[in-house]
Amino acid sequence: MVDLFSKHKSTPLIIAELSANHNGSLDKALAIVEAAANAGAHAVKLQTYTADTMTLDVDLPEFLIEDEKSLWNGRKLYELYQEAHTPWDWHLPIVNRANELGLSCFSTPFDHTAVDFLESIGMPAYKIASFENTDLELIKSVAKTGKPILMSTGMATLEELELSVRVARENGCKELVLLKCTSSYPASPEDSHILTLPDMRRRFGCQVGLSDHTLGLGAAVAAVAHGAILIEKHFTLSRKDGGVDAQFSLEPEQMRQLVEETRQAQQALGEVKYGSIDSESGSLQFKRSIYLVKDIEAGSILDKKSVRCIRPGYGLAPKYLLDVLGRKINCSAKRGTPLSWDMLGAE
Repeated sequence: MVDLFSKHKSTPLIIAELSANHNGSLDKALAIVEAAANAGAHAVKLQTYTADTMTLDVDLPEFLIEDEKSLWNGRKLYELYQEAHTPWDWHLPIVNRANELGLSCFSTPFDHTAVDFLESIGMPAYKIASFENTDLELIKSVAKTGKPILMSTGMATLEELELSVRVARENGCKELVLLKCTSSYPASPEDSHILTLPDMRRRFGCQVGLSDHTLGLGAAVAAVAHGAILIEKHFTLSRKDGGVDAQFSLEPEQMRQLVEETRQAQQALGEVKYGSIDSESGSLQFKRSIYLVKDIEAGSILDKKSVRCIRPGYGLAPKYLLDVLGRKINCSAKRGTPLSWDMLGAE
């Protein structure tokens, strides 16, 4: 993953989040990896947990999702995680397929057992999810691997982030990317607050990115324009397939568009630049300049009837128009001749 970051100095790193979109099928998970590669994504991300490492299988009200705005309203937490989890024995086949296709593959662990397992199969990097960004013991466990950490910042206060970042760095994290994230599913562009990115980068002295749950591409392009080096989006073969995360996931064509639009956004940033550039050389002729607009004899006095500022731009610059009016021309010239200083007599 370190090498992958270094390869994407001028192109944002695009991460396809598999999450629960496999819908319980390893074959579908592998097909999603292949579709991500074909769409131009650079990495695939998994989530490593079981229902038992996430919650308890109990029938208490607080273990039930009761939010009319939630995609999962009415679902029991344990049953939701049981449906959504990626079986651990699928991880290595998915990683291997991703690597065969030139993709990096890493995961989000949700407890120390997941970290131990992921280390055993050689994960190159880790992500800390928004809902775990205050779990300091998990952050310590991940940081001690010495691998790069991507940390989503959803719902975290500034004070909470300062503590989490400090814990990560004190426990061995050398490469940290903070991801602006809005932890609603789907998220609205208005709630994305992309302007937080440059502040996070300055405040924490690290690279920044976007974990994006909006339905379109606008937030991602805006994020790149404000310094994001990577974009993470949930990805599926088709939203019609349904599933826990399908509604806010990109399909292959949208992923291709994301890769291209964020690449162009990064290229468009360029540098502070005024004046013409090489690619504009052919357009200089379309600027205005001072031309003779009628045939004129040597010794004639230039006036508004004989000279005007017109296109193309091969004559004197328009700012000299008042300077040349009333001057004597020292040669005969035809209508359409660009005016130059050597055509003018002394004042």
